[in-house]
Amino acid sequence: ASDESMFEYLDVVSKMFDSEAEGYEFYNKYALEKGFSVRRSYVEWDGSNKYIILRKIVCSRQGFREEKHMKRKMEDRKRRPRSLTRVGCNAKLVITRQEETGRWFVKDFIDEHSHPLAPRDLSCLLRSHRRISDEQKADIADMEKCGIRKYRIMDILCFQYSGFDKVGCIKRDIYNFCHANKQETISAGDANTVIMHMMARRERDVDFFFKYLVDEHGHLKGLFWADSQSRLDYEAFGDVIVFDSTYRTNKYNLPFVPFVGLNHHRSTVIFGCGIISHETSQAYEWMLRTFSDCMAQKHPISVITDGDLAMQRAIRVVWPDSNHRLCIWHIQQNIVRHLHDDDVKEEFRSFIYDTSFIEEHEIKWIQFLQRNKVTSEESWLHQMYQMRKLWCAPYLEGRCFLGLSSNQRSESLNSVLHTHLEGKMSLFEMLEHYERCLASRRINEALQDVEALQSVPFTEENASPLEKHAATVFTPSVFKMVLWSIDTVSKSQIREILDGSEDSTYVVSKQERMDKKFGVRIEEQGGLLHRVSCSCRKLECAGTPCSHIFYILGILKQTILPSCCVPTRWTMNAKCAYAPTRKNQMYDYSVSLQRYRELRNCSHAASFKACHSDEDYHRLKMLLEAQHHGKQSSFEQADSKESSNAQHNSIRFGPLMPHSEKVDKVLDPVHVPGRGAPKKRLQAKTKKSRSQNICVAIARILVTIDVN
Repeated sequence: ASDESMFEYLDVVSKMFDSEAEGYEFYNKYALEKGFSVRRSYVEWDGSNKYIILRKIVCSRQGFREEKHMKRKMEDRKRRPRSLTRVGCNAKLVITRQEETGRWFVKDFIDEHSHPLAPRDLSCLLRSHRRISDEQKADIADMEKCGIRKYRIMDILCFQYSGFDKVGCIKRDIYNFCHANKQETISAGDANTVIMHMMARRERDVDFFFKYLVDEHGHLKGLFWADSQSRLDYEAFGDVIVFDSTYRTNKYNLPFVPFVGLNHHRSTVIFGCGIISHETSQAYEWMLRTFSDCMAQKHPISVITDGDLAMQRAIRVVWPDSNHRLCIWHIQQNIVRHLHDDDVKEEFRSFIYDTSFIEEHEIKWIQFLQRNKVTSEESWLHQMYQMRKLWCAPYLEGRCFLGLSSNQRSESLNSVLHTHLEGKMSLFEMLEHYERCLASRRINEALQDVEALQSVPFTEENASPLEKHAATVFTPSVFKMVLWSIDTVSKSQIREILDGSEDSTYVVSKQERMDKKFGVRIEEQGGLLHRVSCSCRKLECAGTPCSHIFYILGILKQTILPSCCVPTRWTMNAKCAYAPTRKNQMYDYSVSLQRYRELRNCSHAASFKACHSDEDYHRLKMLLEAQHHGKQSSFEQADSKESSNAQHNSIRFGPLMPHSEKVDKVLDPVHVPGRGAPKKRLQAKTKKSRSQNICVAIARILVTIDVN
């Protein structure tokens, strides 16, 4: 052996340690420099089994794989055997504890390896040298809660630490940590954790609503929840609801049912969310009744759904007075699926938008069915004919849907989160993802509120007084719709004026359609406009004045819109009676993590300032290193059977989910098997990919807003 090796040997065997953990850390650092990995091996305890008195730490390639695993035949194995790593290496460090002083000394040390050593730039990837620090765990947990994928988290860490070799872990370690963290979160059971969480939220917020249903064996089979802000949003914007149950986005294969609508900016607003075990009329009735209980029995004016027959029956039973229409997006999808002749497709599509009278429309239907020889009641075309009153324009004319028809507004998808929802998600993970979507929607609303409060849409200098007034009373998004009606005023023309005792009716036509007449009725009280209405009923259906009304108001030299033409739900006063909650209230943080987050933010600001000066940089670096090493040495004083690792495992690195113990044990839902043969439904559900966006699911049921 060389003199250098001898000096190194004498230096190692002369080492003394204050704890077994310190001895392990020393040997692990030594292994990092040399290019091998270590692991704890043989251990001895004292007579009372209270203290460790001897520890052997060996090269990770010590020993050999057990003979029984080597002799097994490939056909007996469930998976391909892992590569061999044990080669009988004899390198080791044995340390023992002095009973008198409690300190540890080196009893045996062998530094001869029977395998090649890794170069320095690769040894950091060996198992014992990979470790996620506590501060990294806290940051990783936060990033995952924000929906950042694990491989992206690894990319972020590599960028922050200037290379993979400085991070201290690899992507697999992040996956393992996140999985263990999730398992700890739902250790009481997936469904039980969700129920305890919601119980605790209701204890903190008396207006938080949730209700669940279990089967005879105690398994969760129905759940609905809505926070206080969602309930206030429904009070302001609950005239039209859109919901769909086509999204089976959890490992139990249960339908996920979001209830959504439009806010005063015509953006998606979420009223609540539910999960049911089976798509039956009874399940949907329970869901709708629960929703009504949550919303003080306020039923929506109109509902838009997919073509599920069980859902249709439930709506007729629970909300008999609500208008119901089918989502045009689903119909368009199924036209492609069920019809293969292009001419038949186009003729069928014409029924969606045909605005002829009902009698004329019925004649067209009969001729269409006869021409295509549709006689079977089981055929898709016949089913669509039977349900025509739910989707054909003549039957829906004059009903309030706020312009929603769900046809071809794919741009609505860009208003949602881009994080993916895995098909194997637990209920609690799905709840977290829903809350992220909810927070995203509310941030978007806050930005639109700021824009509406701090600016007024641009109007030309020569714009009419009515246009300028409309720009100040409607929100910017709604004003764009109103502007379309104003721009078409020039195409209108008065045909005649019918005067009554208290009102006047102006008959108006479009110049290109003089055969089609609309009656604008003006009612006055005390010389002031009291009520304005038009036979086209756009004001009642979409909530905005039509071009006919703007034309007549211009003829009457009106400079401001009467209040009856400005529905409150399209103005900034729509929520003036409520104090909005903008922040996500799902999580709490431990006191230590709150302190860490505050100190981290302060240190980031201080570090950025210090990095511009050599003197400030070195001063701050010395201060931080002294603080870090001081805490580290004091922490490693423990020398009992309850090791420091056990203490670390008890730390909660992510947010604390509020739990309540005031709940009976609720078992996880029973997994719903695949659908098998398709059920009899008006429209076939589109096949879902394994990974899809929950927010896209919410937006897709609002896929279009017909601004016309």
